[in-house]
Amino acid sequence: MTQLESKGVAASAKRTLQGSLGVTAIVFMVVAAASPLTVVGGAAPLGILIGNGAGFPTLYAISAVILLLFAVGLAAMTRHVPRPGAFFTYIGYGLGRPSGLAAAWTAMLTYTTIQVSVYGYIGYLLEITVVSLGGPDLAWWLYALAVVGLVGILGYRHIDLSSKVLGVLLVAEVAIVLALVAAVVFNGGPEGLSAAPFEPANVLSGSPGVGLMFAIAAFIGFEATAIFRDEARDPDRTIPRATYGAVIGIGVFYTLASWGLVMAWGPNGIMAAAEDPGTLMLRTVALYLGTVGEIIVNVLLLTSMFACVLSFHNVLTRYQHAMAGAGVLPDRVAGVHAKHLSPHVSSIVQTVTAAALTAIFAVLNLDPLLQVFTWFAGVATLAIAILMAATSVAVIVYFARTRADRRVWNTIIAPALGFVGLAVSAVIIVVYFPIMVGDVDGDGNPVFGAVSWALLALVVLFPVLGYAQAAWIRRRRPAAYAKLTDTIAG
Repeated sequence: MTQLESKGVAASAKRTLQGSLGVTAIVFMVVAAASPLTVVGGAAPLGILIGNGAGFPTLYAISAVILLLFAVGLAAMTRHVPRPGAFFTYIGYGLGRPSGLAAAWTAMLTYTTIQVSVYGYIGYLLEITVVSLGGPDLAWWLYALAVVGLVGILGYRHIDLSSKVLGVLLVAEVAIVLALVAAVVFNGGPEGLSAAPFEPANVLSGSPGVGLMFAIAAFIGFEATAIFRDEARDPDRTIPRATYGAVIGIGVFYTLASWGLVMAWGPNGIMAAAEDPGTLMLRTVALYLGTVGEIIVNVLLLTSMFACVLSFHNVLTRYQHAMAGAGVLPDRVAGVHAKHLSPHVSSIVQTVTAAALTAIFAVLNLDPLLQVFTWFAGVATLAIAILMAATSVAVIVYFARTRADRRVWNTIIAPALGFVGLAVSAVIIVVYFPIMVGDVDGDGNPVFGAVSWALLALVVLFPVLGYAQAAWIRRRRPAAYAKLTDTIAG
């Protein structure tokens, strides 16, 4: 072996990721995961139609407040637990190693299900777009697999490349939505501009529980700022700022955008307009920005979803990398590429996983929109609410035990309030979960059928897997178990 080859092998064996990502780059990464245009064009119309109608925009603001309270405790932990891994690491430090492993596998479920759900959606959109342009009518899963491959190529390379791609796409998405809101404000809307979406009577109308489920789902990914700790510049300052920036930015943007959507048709007319939720955004853009705007939104909707799956790919690969570094996954998954300084093995594993799941959905002949997207987005929403609630408890326990941070607001009050909000949200999501997967009776009321129970079982199975693995490692590999975290819990 040559000297150069020896250096390359040594470099690829490094376990620590490196980079110089700043606040803006990390915010772009996690906000892109939220897929702004997909949320405004897809989730918001559904939240209006089967949620609480004209009062839906307020639920984005409420979700932002709950998650901002959660973020206070998360930011405190990032300063005192200088390791990547987010839920996995913080719950492990606060509640012990077994709970940490349970959180790790639940997080894997969350990000995997939300990622594959979007692969289904983007495959569906590419299929109908190509056909509308006179192209061949190919199956949705072929397009989805092509996107999986492209994401895998970008994920294999240095994180800076992904952040630049995501940054460009995100700016374009935000710009077109803000242009639409500006056009609505300038035009005044059919019923004039008003604060009707924030009036209590509208907020509590219809099914606000369903609307809250869609609102919280829109924030999935913001908490992943901590995953990029090793690749951040001055992480003790960058990560907390990026976390707050992501929550506030997402909350303000979605509240404003959905308010603009309601004003575009009027508080009294939005429900009728949302009867076809899949085309509401395009019809609104065509009405206020013309045909050119409609074409631009069509294109950006596809790039928005691509940005989403690329961002979640990066999050998943780093979660796997952190788990491998802790001895939970095979050691090789913790490898870092000599040139790209990326978790390249983990990236390959994630690409294969996404491709395999897409192939399974194709074999089962699942509908890409009504089943792949809707079902698994519902699973991810419930799992993330539970994870964040558990993390809030872990923050309180950790600082009560260590006294490393004596700020009462940051370590007790805010996390406690965040826990209450998240716990209530999780209960509401479970109650209304059947609606997301189509298990309803003749009157449209939620009924827990086979599909609902099967999907909810995943949210139970994965943390149980984590507890079982912790018990196995403790019994068979006590030295590895002792290194899972630096705490003495568990």
